[in-house]
Amino acid sequence: MVLDAFSRRAIGWALEATLEARLAVAALEMAFERRRPAPGLVHHSDQGVQYASHDYVALLETHQVRISMSRRGNPWDNATCESFMKTLKCEEIYRSEYRNLTEARARIGEFLKEVYNQKRLHSSLGYCPPAEFERRQPSPVLAVVAQEAV
Repeated sequence: MVLDAFSRRAIGWALEATLEARLAVAALEMAFERRRPAPGLVHHSDQGVQYASHDYVALLETHQVRISMSRRGNPWDNATCESFMKTLKCEEIYRSEYRNLTEARARIGEFLKEVYNQKRLHSSLGYCPPAEFERRQPSPVLAVVAQEAV
């Protein structure tokens, strides 16, 4: 999962039956494709091995992104993504039964696109959904945060 830390918008995700680095790389590639950030962007993540993997770090370096990681054993450093994961689980995953991974991927993607980004209100955004908050702001994306799988 990759979130825009400025607007809380879900901008990159991938879902597979693995925690391999390629999953995190796929989510990051989606985020880069959607946002095309300027050099100097700050990418923050926890200390998961996926985010320290050669392929992940190389992709960040290719895009001239500054790397930031949480302190060891300090989940508060990545509170935005931790909160997002709780929301995703409580509002979509725990309320659903998926027949297979393909259906889960499609329905979770739909939730992120149509509900979380477009309709879900965030107190930290003045009770606006991420997409509306972005429309109201002249500022570009400043930072992203990443979180490992559900």
